[in-house]
Amino acid sequence: MTERLSPGDEAPDFTLPDSEGNEVSLRDFRGRSVVVYFYPAASTPGCTKQACDFRDNLAELNDAGYQVIGISPDKQAKLAKFVSNEGLTFPLLGDPEKTVIEAWGAYGEKKNYGKTYLGVIRSTFVVDADGKIAHAFYNVRATGHVAKLLRDLGLAA
Repeated sequence: MTERLSPGDEAPDFTLPDSEGNEVSLRDFRGRSVVVYFYPAASTPGCTKQACDFRDNLAELNDAGYQVIGISPDKQAKLAKFVSNEGLTFPLLGDPEKTVIEAWGAYGEKKNYGKTYLGVIRSTFVVDADGKIAHAFYNVRATGHVAKLLRDLGLAA
């Protein structure tokens, strides 16, 4: 289990490939606010719901100055298919080694149907323009999370 991040912490930098194989670094977004969210697996029901919620609210987030980046342990080919199938218009990055996922505290013990196992903890972070964690949300639900995030950011009633 990795240590969780808290508001005020420096956001761990990363460079990961996106669905097209392009390298994307957190430092590329310096000077802008970024929503970084971690999800277990592309094309699963919950992860699809969450990604589509971000897609459907992307204009509102972008207009308020927030970029969105999704990170999962998926490989490039699976991410490319997910982006294409769902019409996603923000970067999805692959971290098959889970080094970034662990650095952000988004990997650890999970429980499902009475079984305990290690996996990606669905988590969302808001990184401010200076590269600091402004909000850290762990164990979020796929359904309704984006609406809650918009409310927490003061973008929705």
